[in-house]
Amino acid sequence: MPPILLVLIALALCCLGFAGVFYLARRLDNYGIVDIAWSYAFGPVALIYATLAAGWAPRRFLVAGLALAWSARLGTYLYRRVMSHHPVEDGRYVEMRTRWAADFRRQMFRFYQFQAVSVVILAAPFLLAVGRPETGLTALDYAALSVFVLALLGETLADAQLAAFKKIPANRGQVCAVGLWSVSRHPNYFFVWLSWVSFALFALPAAWGWVGLIAPASILYLLLFVTGIPMTEEQAIRTKGDAYRAYQRRVSAFVPWFSKRN
Repeated sequence: MPPILLVLIALALCCLGFAGVFYLARRLDNYGIVDIAWSYAFGPVALIYATLAAGWAPRRFLVAGLALAWSARLGTYLYRRVMSHHPVEDGRYVEMRTRWAADFRRQMFRFYQFQAVSVVILAAPFLLAVGRPETGLTALDYAALSVFVLALLGETLADAQLAAFKKIPANRGQVCAVGLWSVSRHPNYFFVWLSWVSFALFALPAAWGWVGLIAPASILYLLLFVTGIPMTEEQAIRTKGDAYRAYQRRVSAFVPWFSKRN
């Protein structure tokens, strides 16, 4: 099947799916569920591409399997986190309600559809990787697989450490600075980005493989400058104040690195 047709199929299904999620969010009055849907969407898109593309079958389903594993892990983690606080909504979406108060539903629907489009754009490495015709796994494929395993383990560990910290009543309202969180303020974001680097590496040998680099570049931009670190840290400063400011001075924002003394 031609790649453009695969993209159009994925786009139509994502837009329809996110419209349904928007309707559910309205019923629940919790728009934070879009984070869950966004995370879960990548696995099915990768599987559709792997099933309908014409590349070497073992690589197609290896990439799809990795995408499904990443998507399921992050989606399930976010489902547990979002629903454990329901009906209390994530602070980012509370802020959106205030910012878009005059035209909230229309703006939020557009936001949901933008999330659908972003899934298809960011899934470009999957499409490129599963279309590669050469047989056998290359050294770059093994490197990509190694990066993916490291990223998945890092994401899982960072999330587990944060969850364990929050379970201790005495830590309520405190800054988590244990484990990976002592060397990066956002180790979960760093390893999410590293996952996308691995998918871009799988795509790189394909014709137009450089297009796959758009995914990790876009994720990096969003994490560093838009919806990731800036919004998360604004919320952290509102709730934790000077304690978080001291944490900012001491610990690397993104790449795990040696912490500074206050």
